[in-house]
Amino acid sequence: MNDAKVIVLSTLETKQDETDYLVTCLTEKGAKAQVLDISLASGGTILDSLGKLDAMEAQIQAAVRTLAQDLGRACAVVALGGGTGGEIAMRIFRSLPATFPKVLITPLPFDPRAAVAETSVMLVPTLVDICGLNDTLREVIQNAAAMVAGLCGGPRRTQVERSIGVTGLGSTEAAVKGLVSGLTVQGHEATVFHSNGFGGAGFARFAQAGAFKAIVDLTPHEVTRLHIAGVHIPMPTRFSAGGDLPRIVVPGAANFIGLGEPSTLAPDYLERPHYQHSGYFTHAKVTPDEMAQIATALIDALNANTGPRALIVPMGGFSHQDCPGGAIEDPALRDVFLETAHARLAADISLQVIDAHISSPEITTAILATLNTFMKETHV
Repeated sequence: MNDAKVIVLSTLETKQDETDYLVTCLTEKGAKAQVLDISLASGGTILDSLGKLDAMEAQIQAAVRTLAQDLGRACAVVALGGGTGGEIAMRIFRSLPATFPKVLITPLPFDPRAAVAETSVMLVPTLVDICGLNDTLREVIQNAAAMVAGLCGGPRRTQVERSIGVTGLGSTEAAVKGLVSGLTVQGHEATVFHSNGFGGAGFARFAQAGAFKAIVDLTPHEVTRLHIAGVHIPMPTRFSAGGDLPRIVVPGAANFIGLGEPSTLAPDYLERPHYQHSGYFTHAKVTPDEMAQIATALIDALNANTGPRALIVPMGGFSHQDCPGGAIEDPALRDVFLETAHARLAADISLQVIDAHISSPEITTAILATLNTFMKETHV
């Protein structure tokens, strides 16, 4: 165990005994713990809605300032919290480096996808409420302490080489795998982000932080969520972050709307061609008008970037079910996309129209060749 410490975030007004037990477990595992109280300092009174929100914001800002000073001597930050404490901790976590070790011990009284979209957090569900110690909670805290202590067992890698930022989904998985394999052969490392309405926030954060030397937006599916329908979080820089980098865009998965279980869908979507991607997710084909809207938004964003850019359109299909016999095959939709591209794409952007499916070797070869040209031009 090195000399680094674990910073423990907790609302001591309501979680003192549980926090003390966590500190004891960490100490037994050889980890040094420093507790940072994120209580609302209400003195036991019940705050009204605005008062509570103001108190939460004050605690978040105070904790962020403290962590900015202490983080260099820390190996991990662990938080213990329910609804309010968990939200405070998650917002504090977002101020920390994206991959710095962060652990939240919580009964998960919220959907965690938005909270972890752009920062790495290890979630430890308590199964029971954090409201007094019991055998179940003790065991969960013991397990969490062992995990956190393990994070402090050695030096962390801080030097990260820039990679090729790539976007993907299960519906473009074959294309992603082919591209990643090709990049590896050429000596490049790829970092792939899941374009599911949440992963794009992480993609944008890394792009803004300078983590990429080039971008292949193979699966800009989130344009459908942002402009048509589907669950997502705000990501205003999804298509602009890293705008000066070499960038290749392919309309992967731009032909469907990503929705939930069939029982949750509005009748309009069930009347369209659709299929269940999994037990949780249903993909419904976009309409021609929606495709025009999607293409316009995507191409306008590409026009606004400043680096070397290319748009590659695979006229054989945009996703794995957009193929002969596929559940949402529709060549006419691809024509709508291409017509919009011809009408709106800036003259200085390379447009490559290839009569092949997105998963075909021809598309991978075109991406790699274009990327090599761009990187030579920019000396990346």
